[in-house]
Amino acid sequence: METLQVLVINPGSTSTRIAIYTPSGPLFETKLAHDHTVITSFPSIIDQLEYRLTEIERAFDEAHVDLGDISAAVARGGLLRPVAGGTYLVNDRMLEDLRNQVQGPHASNLGGIIARAIADRRGVPAYVVDPVSCDEFEPLARVSGLPELPRRSLSHALNIKAAVRRASREFGLDMGSASYVVAHLGGGISVAACQAGRIIDVNNANEQGPFSPERAGGVPAAGLVHLAFSGEYTKEELTRRLVGRGGLMAYLGTADALEVERRIAEGDEHARLVYEAMAYQVAKEIGAMAAVLGGDVQAVLMTGGLAHAARLVDMIRDRVEFIAEVRVYPGEEEMEALAMGAFRVLQGEEEAKVYE
Repeated sequence: METLQVLVINPGSTSTRIAIYTPSGPLFETKLAHDHTVITSFPSIIDQLEYRLTEIERAFDEAHVDLGDISAAVARGGLLRPVAGGTYLVNDRMLEDLRNQVQGPHASNLGGIIARAIADRRGVPAYVVDPVSCDEFEPLARVSGLPELPRRSLSHALNIKAAVRRASREFGLDMGSASYVVAHLGGGISVAACQAGRIIDVNNANEQGPFSPERAGGVPAAGLVHLAFSGEYTKEELTRRLVGRGGLMAYLGTADALEVERRIAEGDEHARLVYEAMAYQVAKEIGAMAAVLGGDVQAVLMTGGLAHAARLVDMIRDRVEFIAEVRVYPGEEEMEALAMGAFRVLQGEEEAKVYE
């Protein structure tokens, strides 16, 4: 048995995925579905810490998995202050920012806190890899049109960078010498321009870019201002309308792409129009990111859960394959990407970065 093992933790809104990885792959992996009533009873996400810790420890005990053999714990990075990509040691400054939710509430903020708590008990380091707040923007990408509203780099960085690493291996290229446009297709959609391994531009999936199964994406600004002051919505209600009840959910009452494709197959023309519009907007964003790269695009990569939806992928491919070869990596490889980020540090291939 390989002696090098890492604990991997990936918190979601109502679940936590956990695994034990060796460099060859997972030894154990499971998804803990948390009681919705319990989760929603906490005043804030951070207040869920002890509950989730207890659930994780119980799951390993019941599976007879000994955490005493781990060399490190690694977790999905949360909404930290802007940082470059890479593997970061979870230090006290990071813990403070995660607890204070410096860029807003998100379940991933629990990741580093849980990893550090478990790691400390076993005398090993804790890491996060390519956090959501990964910020490698060029100065031009920050300018929005209003000085008080600069564009922010918040994206599915972990999965985007994992796709870039995979494509570079397949092409036999060093990450530092290739450029890609990567579309992460999930509940939110991030389309990134990646150059020399860096995400130099990307839409914030909560505010910009294509609409997605449950997010409105970039909407007409004047109309949004009118809605905000119409008296029809509270701030919380309108925020939820934009993120959680927007996109496919707003138009079709479902965020399930397979359900939408079923409706289309049964002749629902409204569903077809909305679904094609989502593909149309993704393709437009891919074209925009290709322009950011000056047309120097090794390949267009599509990844994320929606990349399993063949109809959607084909509609996007038809519009963008003139730019470059299209490669599709369905699903989210977040657990493996987290583990490999830790192994690169543990095996001396990279140096852990310090969060400041």
